[in-house]
Amino acid sequence: MSARQLNRAAGTLAASVLADSAVEHYRGSFKNKAMFTPLAVAGLTVAMSLHGTRDMRAAAHRTRDASYLLAAATGLLGTCFHIYNVAKKDGGFSWQNVFYGAPLGAPMAILLSGLLGFCSERVRGNGRRRPQRVFGLPAGETIATVTALGLLGTTGEAGLLHFRGAFHNPFMALPVTLPPIGAGLLAGAALYGGRRTRRLAHGWMRLLNVMGFAGVGFHAYGVSRNMGGWRNWSQNILDGPPLPAPPSFAGLALAGLAALELMREARDG
Repeated sequence: MSARQLNRAAGTLAASVLADSAVEHYRGSFKNKAMFTPLAVAGLTVAMSLHGTRDMRAAAHRTRDASYLLAAATGLLGTCFHIYNVAKKDGGFSWQNVFYGAPLGAPMAILLSGLLGFCSERVRGNGRRRPQRVFGLPAGETIATVTALGLLGTTGEAGLLHFRGAFHNPFMALPVTLPPIGAGLLAGAALYGGRRTRRLAHGWMRLLNVMGFAGVGFHAYGVSRNMGGWRNWSQNILDGPPLPAPPSFAGLALAGLAALELMREARDG
């Protein structure tokens, strides 16, 4: 069921945010008490996504709806906080501050998690009606658009950090080349919707899903190359490449697969 697939996508993104923000905000010593907020909200979103994945009923759930909206609002406010954090530093939006200040795009992951989760409840609330609709728009095309934009934004964040790392490993080019192609394929499927385009987009989403989880392994290797390797894990996890970040691509790929399935049902069913 596409709704449960979207619940899984929202949960994967939220889990990535939970782990990543825990590490990053711990490194920042939680000096602002608001830094606990994304941990609590992401944890709640993971719990709601697990509940939705297990829920077989074809009806929207009010508690899940509220938690997903809370996640979206938290992501929006977090983005404003991070922009303010960078802007208040000496030099403002300089490359130095953008590289080493609060990551500007990171809170958007919990915003996307909330949006995709909220869309999952709208799809579920449609029941067996065809075609499925979200906000009065075709569900598959709407979710594909959100996912494509999310892939581009996540690519921008990965590109900034990998540029900071000078792309010293050729595999660092993958997160800045494969996802934009996937975004283009999703956009093409939404605009033109031919079976061949959808099949190609489907295969590419599978590839991005694998890339997202494989990226954890590459980042773990990056941690091991720091002084002391994993024997000095408490320091190197904080200073090395972020282990929880790559699965955000996997979460968006799951959302893309759900969008393609909704389009298939609407156009071929």
